[in-house]
Amino acid sequence: MVESSVDDAPHHLSLQFEYDTERRARTVERSVRVEVGEIDDARSAATVDRDGRTVEVRIGAADLVALRAGTNTWIRLLDVAETVAAGAETARRT
Repeated sequence: MVESSVDDAPHHLSLQFEYDTERRARTVERSVRVEVGEIDDARSAATVDRDGRTVEVRIGAADLVALRAGTNTWIRLLDVAETVAAGAETARRT
């Protein structure tokens, strides 16, 4: 499955995450965007976009098992990026 077919996949999901600041959203988006294409496989693919304070991850999959696995993966990636961004901001303040 190629990136351009995410929306054309038989199964797809859009996850949107809103952040307190545009800076935080940009940091998270840039952190996870590097994974687009790297963790895709024949059964699923994803895209990452940002609009202001909102980061959107769109996942397309050939079947529901692949959609669930892709969703879990991207949620974990975003969680790690959020944790690191928060830690970096805390460290800058001290």
